[in-house]
Amino acid sequence: MTPYRLADEADFVALFQTAAFGRWFGDGMRPEAEDRAVFGRIFSLVYAEERFPVWAVRRDGIYVGHAEIKPSPESWLDGHEIIYGLDPRHQRHGFGTEVAKALTEYGHGELGLSEVHATVHAENAASLALLRGLGYVDVKQITADDGHTTCLLTSVRGG
Repeated sequence: MTPYRLADEADFVALFQTAAFGRWFGDGMRPEAEDRAVFGRIFSLVYAEERFPVWAVRRDGIYVGHAEIKPSPESWLDGHEIIYGLDPRHQRHGFGTEVAKALTEYGHGELGLSEVHATVHAENAASLALLRGLGYVDVKQITADDGHTTCLLTSVRGG
């Protein structure tokens, strides 16, 4: 995981515009212009104001995904959550486990957090299994106004 470079914009936008990625990430698919604006804010706000860590995920120098750990914007979650996603072409090779583990260790170690959280769509069986395999435990389920359910999982330091 390395900080984004301006030259990563096309890869970032392509990742966020992938339907398989957008299905599970954040609030779903957005217009391309919004993803370009999000990429710009990584530099103008997140990095400039040192808000929280955001990285490009690379494997052998090739962009394969996105990773971050940040204070949760959700009112029902007081704490930091890990957020990550991989280009579908690079899934099922163990990279997701590597990234989630690195983010969790960063949260507990570098940030000194006693708890690191992850929020996952209830139908995203692969991510739920990955996080549970890393020792995350199910804390609660939240049903949104649109009817979809989000699972809150937590890793406890030393747990």
